Amino acid sequence: MAGAVEAKLAELGLTLPDVVPPLASYQPAVRSGAYVYTSGQLPMVDGKLAVTGKVGAEVTPDEAKELAKTCALNALAAVKSVAGDLDRIARVVKVTGFVASAADFTGQPGVVNGASELLGAVLGDKGVHARSAVGVAVLPLDAPVEVEVQVELVDA
Repeated sequence: MAGAVEAKLAELGLTLPDVVPPLASYQPAVRSGAYVYTSGQLPMVDGKLAVTGKVGAEVTPDEAKELAKTCALNALAAVKSVAGDLDRIARVVKVTGFVASAADFTGQPGVVNGASELLGAVLGDKGVHARSAVGVAVLPLDAPVEVEVQVELVDA
């Protein structure tokens, strides 16, 4: 039975995806005490990237913002894999977004807003978080965006 968070996802027309399998030697998410830390989540859908390249060159900022939303969905799936239930999220503590950027692209915050806005829409006040939006030269698999999320849980 889906909880309130997954019901909100459904209301928004979204489905929680399967956890993206690791590309190397790490776990998609780990729990330490009351916190869950996700690994960087790429905008994978059905096991592959729909878009590759640098934001501001091959990828538009609007496309990248949508990809950041996909990263956040993948992060929620990773959180659920260790928390058991997304309704246990007390709050999103921190979001870090990495944007593979063309040399002159400076709109990283707008791109990472895709992840932040999704978390806010799904979790309400619990989705309000601290954040970093970082421009980088390249990401794994030539992904345009990567997002990691840290959440605090309430006891089951």
